[in-house]
Formats: sequence, C-alpha cells, structure tokens
Amino acid sequence: MKKRIIITAAVFGALAVVAGAFGTHGLDGTLTPQNLQIWHTAVEYQFYHVAALGLLSTLTRYQIRIVRHCYYLFLIGTVLFCVSLYLLACNKQIDISWLPPVLGPVTPMGGLCLIAGWVTLGIAAAKIKYK
Repeated sequence: MKKRIIITAAVFGALAVVAGAFGTHGLDGTLTPQNLQIWHTAVEYQFYHVAALGLLSTLTRYQIRIVRHCYYLFLIGTVLFCVSLYLLACNKQIDISWLPPVLGPVTPMGGLCLIAGWVTLGIAAAKIKYK
C-alpha cells in the first residue's frame, strides 16, 4: 500500500507542476482572470493532497485498514475536485457540451471526498497505538 500511495503522490505532484506551469505560461491571456484563479485553485488543492498522501504513506506501517479508505478518498476526491475545476476554468475554450449534465455536482462531491479523507486520516492517527 505504501508504494501505491507514494506513486500516486508522485504522479499527482508531477501533474500539478505541469498544470501550474501551463496555467501560468500557456493560459495567461487566454482565460479570464476569474477562470485563471479557478485553474490555480485546482493546482493548489492538488498540491495540498500530494502532501496529504505523503503524510498518509507514513501510516501504512501500522497495518490499519482505514489507511486504505483514506487513500481512496484522497485519490477520488483529488481527481473529481481538481479535474472538474480544470474543466470549469476552460469551459469557454474547450467544448465540454458532450459531458453529461449530471456532472454538475462533481466538484462538491470531490470536495466531500477530500473532507472525508482528512477526517479519516485523523481517525487513522487516533487508532494507532504508538510505542
């Protein structure tokens, strides 16, 4: 599990750097200031959860099942929240009309997964019997 968490953090981290650089150098002047801020919010939250995954990887040695749940909450939450914000930021530049309208609540669902991930991380830390 630790290896999977660290690999996920590394991939998310690399993609966040790419997205941040692209937002600064490739989208500046293309997006409205408000949409550029949405883009940068997605990058920031992606980075925050790279750090959260790094922290989570330190708990894998305790072999508690809740760490796995926390990993999946952070994984799903980061994908749903950040990708939906990236798409929202570019909605005028990219035709996303082909996406089903049911995807409207994806950002809040991703946010709820992230919140649940942090709560689960706290519960995991509380369950550990430290020596």
